[in-house]
Amino acid sequence: MTDGVTIGQAAAFADVTVKAIRHYHKHGLMDEPRRDGSGYRRYGSADLLRLIQIRTLAAAGVPLAEIRAILDADPDRFAAALVDVERRLTERIDDLIARRDMLRRLTTGDRALLPDRVLVKLDRVAADLGFTPDDVMMAREGLVLIRALVPEGFDDYVAKVERALDDPHYLSLVKRMWHAAEWEPDDPRVDELATAMADHFFAHPELLPIPAGLRARTDAAIRYSLLSHHGQEQKPAWTRLAALFEARMRAAGIDIA
Repeated sequence: MTDGVTIGQAAAFADVTVKAIRHYHKHGLMDEPRRDGSGYRRYGSADLLRLIQIRTLAAAGVPLAEIRAILDADPDRFAAALVDVERRLTERIDDLIARRDMLRRLTTGDRALLPDRVLVKLDRVAADLGFTPDDVMMAREGLVLIRALVPEGFDDYVAKVERALDDPHYLSLVKRMWHAAEWEPDDPRVDELATAMADHFFAHPELLPIPAGLRARTDAAIRYSLLSHHGQEQKPAWTRLAALFEARMRAAGIDIA
């Protein structure tokens, strides 16, 4: 009867690799077995059992760094340790599921970057205003930027816009603003629209769509500029409209940012 088996045989019997066994030895998961007269390791039944236990725990998701302590623990500590490992695995599973769901949502573009409730509202308003797909995308991008640059004020901003859009007069101003994207910058209608928008917010300053918390930031001007000028690169009329509107608001003593 042979006195133990070679590392290759032990690996085959325990369904692991020779490299894995050497790794277990290196990191102290199992003690080195005795060596025969030729200097080769000889693995007995206890060693094989240990290899099977290590392999099983590792396959179940237990970190290798924790396996020795778990195997050497008394039954109560062993059970408690496995419960803790299960909890951590569950958290990882939840995280992976969330990531998978995000990947699926990303197939719809930047819709994944906004809450569903906001997307539903935006789709409804876009339909009412007759937005083109490009208009909807630009509006969605603007909301994404607001959520990123002023996260604490995002819900407040959405609520303000919702209240403002309940006013038919403001709704008509929004429609004119989107049409203005196709105007020439020196079109007299740009000046007329800037005046009309300023007059509306003079009367309703509480609805001025500036996210709560923006003014308190030391870099408020930079963040406001990034938000307010989004989409203007290809729409010169909007650039002039924004400048005229902001000038009128500041001249009236209303702080923009």
